[in-house]
Amino acid sequence: LFVLMILAMVGMSIVQKIDLVADDYYEQELRYQGRIDKVAHAKQLVTPLKWEVAETGISIQYPADMKGISGQIHFYCPSDNRKDFKIKVQPNQSGIQFIPTQKTPSGRYKIQIDWQANDVAYWNEGIVNI
Repeated sequence: LFVLMILAMVGMSIVQKIDLVADDYYEQELRYQGRIDKVAHAKQLVTPLKWEVAETGISIQYPADMKGISGQIHFYCPSDNRKDFKIKVQPNQSGIQFIPTQKTPSGRYKIQIDWQANDVAYWNEGIVNI
């Protein structure tokens, strides 16, 4: 009985899915001071970046006084890395970017916005429920 229990535990541990936060976790840790600087830049903005979740998607509003905005938005799902996805920062003329979420699997996501404008890098993050 004891041997069967041990074999069952070994079998369950083999099929258990284990996800790291990121595949390049250690490289990201080395670049963490850069992220701290980006967060500090974002906190100093007169008009901060903000987002709003609606039924059809997420609307991100960048500061109106900034031009040449670029970067990347990462949607990170802590419970299942297969739901993670990234998109480019592409605001319209009024500084708003709409991300449709009809085809996005539902769940809780950590939104990480790594963006640049006027040769200054910024970082914003938060939690969204889709």
